[in-house]
Amino acid sequence: MFDSTDIRIIAILQTNARTSNAAIARQLKMAPSAILERIRKLESRGAIQSYEARLSPKQMGLGLLAFVFVRTDDRGGADDTDRKLMAFPEVQELHHVAGEDCYLAKVRARDPEDLARILRERFGSIPQVRSTRSTIVLSTLKETALLPVPHADGGGAPGNAA
Repeated sequence: MFDSTDIRIIAILQTNARTSNAAIARQLKMAPSAILERIRKLESRGAIQSYEARLSPKQMGLGLLAFVFVRTDDRGGADDTDRKLMAFPEVQELHHVAGEDCYLAKVRARDPEDLARILRERFGSIPQVRSTRSTIVLSTLKETALLPVPHADGGGAPGNAA
């Protein structure tokens, strides 16, 4: 699927998406134009989906993190319910899950009162939502969007090869 050069480029960009093509080219001993071409191909294939700045939730006034299990009458996976839940800006992630509940949402809020408002006004506004069950996070020990990237030498050990 990916050759060793693609894997190395992916690992570098995943660690720091602001790394310039020239800097990647120096690390890989290639021409910047060749790096740019490979990055564009990775983007067009969907391997690289986006570039974003990771903001501090606390600095943005969203210090409360909660995971909300959502049970719906349509048992999850219904396009209308999906779209409504995904549209809420406080929902960072939404997963259709197996089990008693239909969805698992990662929600950011200012404080417990704000979470209560979100559950009442946002989640509660969807007629298909039967109930919610929330778990409030006391502290986060690890949170990352980084995926394990195989080593560029083709080895199976995950990590961020550079």
